[in-house]
Amino acid sequence: MGLREDLERFREVGEQRRQDLAEFIQYGDLGGSGPDSVRVPIKLVDLPEFQYDKLDQGGVGQGEVEPGDQVGDPEEGDGDGDEAGEEGADHEYYEMDPEEFAQELDDRLGLDLDPKGKKVVEETEGAFNDTARRGPRGTLDFAHLYKQGLKRKIAMDFDEEYVTEALRVEGWGVDEVYEWAREQHVPVSRAWLKEQARTLAGDTDRWASIDELEAELDAEPTKTRIRRGGAGKVPLRRDDERFRHPKIVERRERNVVVVNIRDVSGSMREAKRELVERTFTPLDWYLTGKYDNAEFVYIAHDAEAWEVERGDFFGIRSGGGTRISTAYELAEEVLGDYPFSEWNRYVFAAGDGENSHDDTEENVIPLMREINANLHAYVETQPTDGVQTGTHAGKLRDAFGEGDGVAVTTVTEPGDVMDAIETILSTEEDTDDET
Repeated sequence: MGLREDLERFREVGEQRRQDLAEFIQYGDLGGSGPDSVRVPIKLVDLPEFQYDKLDQGGVGQGEVEPGDQVGDPEEGDGDGDEAGEEGADHEYYEMDPEEFAQELDDRLGLDLDPKGKKVVEETEGAFNDTARRGPRGTLDFAHLYKQGLKRKIAMDFDEEYVTEALRVEGWGVDEVYEWAREQHVPVSRAWLKEQARTLAGDTDRWASIDELEAELDAEPTKTRIRRGGAGKVPLRRDDERFRHPKIVERRERNVVVVNIRDVSGSMREAKRELVERTFTPLDWYLTGKYDNAEFVYIAHDAEAWEVERGDFFGIRSGGGTRISTAYELAEEVLGDYPFSEWNRYVFAAGDGENSHDDTEENVIPLMREINANLHAYVETQPTDGVQTGTHAGKLRDAFGEGDGVAVTTVTEPGDVMDAIETILSTEEDTDDET
């Protein structure tokens, strides 16, 4: 193994020692990452390097000097001492794109979500696997036509010699043989029997009864005759014609719009806001990695609701009251630009569970049922040092059962964040399985 391979191995060791993903989400610095790059801290590993010993440079105590004498004149350094140590190490962070983050989070939680593409962006001709009743003669599926004819031949075939022999039963004519053949499920016609009777020319009364004939002779199976003598003439019908044409392959773009809603009323203090950020930010990264095109809308609300930029979303705090339905009314309006037939839609809301009187039952729950979305989620933030007074989350749990595409979860400390994310994404997975 050469030096280059050693160096790569040490880099791999450093990357393997990056902060555990769950630890990073729950306790790490999320602010150093951007929407397209997740920066996870690495526990540094010193890379090996050569150090050279300066030989023949003299030693301590050599030369004609007394103890305490200055040795040489002081010289200025080559650089400015203020600049020393300002350049960061190359291995302080492990950077992953949202796709890798989503895959690792799936592995960490044991999930495997497969987003559905909705908007058709391209149609191409695939293999000639589809068929139609009309088309150019050059595309006729002759194999299908022949198989259908062969099936018909087998269904209509019978041992002609055996049936003809029944006409030699004493006292039997065409009518008696016809009835007997029908009982045996032999597809014979009266016209054919009459023709066979004429060819016998009086050569009849060979068998005393039909029982004697059946005891002495067995009808030869159709498959045996075809195997011995071939299929012969196969009846082909125009109704059996099928013409091959290429299957149209649709490429569907996986688009998603995520509406993030946050209560910014006076009761949402810093500890609660941090819990919202730790839950919503990884979800944004995850959905960005899962979809071809992801757009995000951020709505803040107290007693009123308004759109904000992502950079302001987690830091806003107002002094007003709380009316959650205003956020859902705005979300419904915004989602009008994202048809559910073309976009996957997620609506995530967070707050401390407080809401104005009867707003949850009279307005929020009906709006959540009205807004078509892959998933609705509500994250209740209740730090352990606070007093729980909100009832919004409990009312949502009562209104929506499992399998309704609604996830409700409570986060009391950073250590609950991974469980909350798993609850939300597992609900989405269950919803996909049902559809």
